[in-house]
Amino acid sequence: MLFSKKKSELELASEKVQALVKQSNEKINELGQCDFRLYLVLNQIQRVFDIIRNMPSDKRLKYESIKKVSLSWKQQVDEIYNDYEKAMRANIGGGAAGAGLGAGVAALGPTAAMGIATTFGVASTGTAISALHGAAATNAALAWLGGGALSAGGGGMVAGKALLALAGPIGWAIAGVAIAGSLVFFFKAKSDKERLEKIFLQISQRDQQSYQLAIVELNERIKRIIEETQKLEDASMEILTFGTDYNTMTEAQQYALGSYVNLMNSATQLLVNPILGLQPKFTQEDYYNYLERVPGVGLYNSVLFKKDLIIYLANLFYKVTIDETDLSLLVKSFRGNKDFQKQMELEKKDFDEELFKVVVSALNDKYRHN
Repeated sequence: MLFSKKKSELELASEKVQALVKQSNEKINELGQCDFRLYLVLNQIQRVFDIIRNMPSDKRLKYESIKKVSLSWKQQVDEIYNDYEKAMRANIGGGAAGAGLGAGVAALGPTAAMGIATTFGVASTGTAISALHGAAATNAALAWLGGGALSAGGGGMVAGKALLALAGPIGWAIAGVAIAGSLVFFFKAKSDKERLEKIFLQISQRDQQSYQLAIVELNERIKRIIEETQKLEDASMEILTFGTDYNTMTEAQQYALGSYVNLMNSATQLLVNPILGLQPKFTQEDYYNYLERVPGVGLYNSVLFKKDLIIYLANLFYKVTIDETDLSLLVKSFRGNKDFQKQMELEKKDFDEELFKVVVSALNDKYRHN
């Protein structure tokens, strides 16, 4: 009779994280479907406003600015979708990409891209809010979809240094079974393994809480979008009864138009505001604030040239207790893991004790100024 090996507490915790990753991706896909309908209804009410003559300049300016924000969001959606299509045509990530998409989104369509754009957030300039900008935002979206494959040892949609700049959801996924196993089981001494397992167990437990809160936030966003979409549909039908000349409308109708401009604004913000639970815990802005507040740190080339790695590790070990002995073990584990180095396009020399000390120092600075 065969007996399966009992899973460790770390393995069980990591599996829970991966299940929550999948659930989050499913919710992001659902969010995208709701976003799609909201976007269509926003376009519909915008066309109704476009034919109204003699609208006061203040209302017209506000309405036009809202149109620009929603257009920027749609451009971000198109960029994510088009880059995904190019990646698939070029077969980037190969089979690993397909496995990663199986983590929650079977195939990235326009509605899934919409959900991802909203999840990461889009500013009026068209760039993603937080530490991600331009191409990095698209990489984040693609890497997020490839996260299941990467945490299982594959390359995902995007690999290497691009991932280091993400330091958000994908960073959490990377901290799953694959890295925990490859770093923990690098050591033969039981005491060393137990110390590292304890660190990665903290990470997994933190991630469980983060994803659970994010799923609650995603559900709330979906609910609000459905409600706002219905209100906008009703408003479009009502405005059509007002006529096309603002000056001939009753005072009540003019007041209603103003309230509908505000409704359009609040609905548009539901498209562009990020899901906070899935944003990086330590951003590029945090990194630069740290350099300013801690004199002399920026003088070390290793700090300046390892910005993305520092940000990544700061997110990986955010709110995780690490002492001097742990630091030494982490240095050895990262330096000794050639597969991880290759996957992340790094070298053994990139990992030293000074690097991890800077990460701990940067995190302590973040905690103090939160």
